[in-house]
Amino acid sequence: MSFTGFPAAALDFYDDLEMDNTKSFWTANKHVYEESVRAPMTALLAELEEEFGTAKLFRPYRDVRFARDKTPYKTHQGAFIDVAPSTGWYVQISAPGVRVGAGFYEASAERLGRLRAAIDDDRRGKQLERLLADLTAAGWTVGGDRLKTSPRGYDATHPRIELLRHKSLTVGKSYGFEPVIHTPALTTHIRHDWQATKPLLTWLTDNS
Repeated sequence: MSFTGFPAAALDFYDDLEMDNTKSFWTANKHVYEESVRAPMTALLAELEEEFGTAKLFRPYRDVRFARDKTPYKTHQGAFIDVAPSTGWYVQISAPGVRVGAGFYEASAERLGRLRAAIDDDRRGKQLERLLADLTAAGWTVGGDRLKTSPRGYDATHPRIELLRHKSLTVGKSYGFEPVIHTPALTTHIRHDWQATKPLLTWLTDNS
């Protein structure tokens, strides 16, 4: 099956699921999920696999064991391709449309220590700043969890203190409802997006 775009039914499905996140709705509309969400996402990832690797398609069910929110289903379908532990490329579809991303979403204390040491280093830290500046100029948004205070051992006046506060570091770009998400051309757009983030992922893997 070749990727032909995400049908409007995929967006409508998640719009409705946000309003009625119940087993009865899911059971009645599971065929819409399978045909309009899962199948095209699988086809999209298959077309990107040769260059970027095999993706993990996340389950649609939420883990509610320790959550206050007991709604059973995720209101988006995401997929992740890793190049290092918790580091790689991401794509998702939800009611607001299609979004892509790259970066690392979690790190052990030891790994985070190595990343902060690299950010602290004048040469490597400035290199990361340039990579993020280039991506921001191209329409990406820098995100990730951050400490509210300075990490231990680093002064609040450090020239890269905002980067040092990151516990995860990602860049993201949204296609929203743009017509391209309903066409085969979305594959090419995402390919170019992920190619643009390769230097960032290389920096993260080399310095962690």
